[in-house]
Amino acid sequence: MKLIVVSAGLSSPSATRLLADRLAAATLGHVDAELEVIELRDLATDIAQHFVTGFPSARLAAALDGVAAADGLITVTPVFAASYSGLFKSFFDVIDKDALTGKPVLLGATGGTARHSLVTEHAMRPLFTHLRALVLPTAVYAASEDWGEEGLAQRIARAGAELAHFLTPAARGTTPDVDTAAAIAPRSLTGAITSVDPQDGFDVVPFAQRLAALRV
Repeated sequence: MKLIVVSAGLSSPSATRLLADRLAAATLGHVDAELEVIELRDLATDIAQHFVTGFPSARLAAALDGVAAADGLITVTPVFAASYSGLFKSFFDVIDKDALTGKPVLLGATGGTARHSLVTEHAMRPLFTHLRALVLPTAVYAASEDWGEEGLAQRIARAGAELAHFLTPAARGTTPDVDTAAAIAPRSLTGAITSVDPQDGFDVVPFAQRLAALRV
């Protein structure tokens, strides 16, 4: 099993990489997996050249292939202009459109102020939903004042448990401290996922049936 971390931090060391490492550690505390970290700052020139030439360099191709082959993904970006960084978006612009389909993805972001804490919801979540990834319900934003606070540690632990829960069937034996199925349930015109059974998978109940039960 392979877990990939994509960090878009620009400095070394960076708060973005620190959050990525802590999310990875929280996940690996529940499941055994091979960990690989992709530092996008090291691929910035390769990504730009790919846009111009249409061909990835050898190391960019290796990074893209690694993400596509991963069982789970942790993505962390610094906040720029109230959204993810251009480098972060550029990497996922050049990835194959089907590479993340059904893949569990944990979102993380860092910023200087708590005012940007919704960046994971209004920017990152729509991006990965568009890529048809299985975006986990708990995303972690860390402002400068959050480091060392108990609340951040709790959010990291919760998010790591959720990702481990969805990495493998065996990992589902570790129940996260949240009703993950209810929180992650995607809505559609025909039904909703209301529970996750470790043996049978998703239990889909049509909306018409749910509405009928409410009228009783």
